[in-house]
Order: sequence, then C-alpha cells, then structure tokens
Amino acid sequence: MPGTFIPTDYFPVVVIFSIALLIGLGAVVAGILVRPRRPYTQKLFPYESGNPPVGEPRYKFSVKFYIIAMLFVVFDVEAVFLYPWAVAYDSLGIYGFVEMMLFVFILLIGYVYVWKKGAFEWE
Repeated sequence: MPGTFIPTDYFPVVVIFSIALLIGLGAVVAGILVRPRRPYTQKLFPYESGNPPVGEPRYKFSVKFYIIAMLFVVFDVEAVFLYPWAVAYDSLGIYGFVEMMLFVFILLIGYVYVWKKGAFEWE
C-alpha cells in the first residue's frame, strides 16, 4: 500500500543515536546538578599557563596564522591517507601506486604554489 513504508533498517541507527544523545545530555545535567558552586575572585580570573593575562583578550590574530593552520590540516590529512595505503600496498598493486603518486603530486603542486606565494614566511 503506498505511503505506509516504514524504513525499519534505520531503527538501530536511531536507537544508538538516541542513546548517545541521552548519555551526552545526562552528563551535562549531572555536571550542573553535582558541581560545587563557590565562585571567588581568584577562581574567576582568566588563566594563561600560570601567568597573569597581558593585553586585551580580544586580540585579532593575523590571517597568516589561519593560513598556516589550514595548510597544516591539509598536509596532516595527506598523512592520514598515506597510512592505510601503505598498509594495503601489496594488495593494491600498480594501480594503487599510481593513484597515490598522483595524489601526492597534486599535493606537491599545492605545496609549491603556497611556497611561491609566501604563505610559509612568518612576519
């Protein structure tokens, strides 16, 4: 009958998602209910590695900082893809080797591009 289809294959996913949501919310509520509430001046003071804070807390970071961070993430993801490829290298054969060398070559082109643009120079 049209319109009565119930996707029962997704029921376990819904149950696990619901349990995870309840555990997360339960932990937050338990923390709110159980934690001690004794604020005082020293506890409310901002903490910076044991040193008193210096300067304005809303300091704007240079765009270079974010560029370096994004480049780090890109090359870190490359390392994440290289590890499983190295583990399965024997079973992939020459096709897997060529594909990974193409991947590394594309990343190398990106690396040379950002190097030429001066993104690695910290001023």
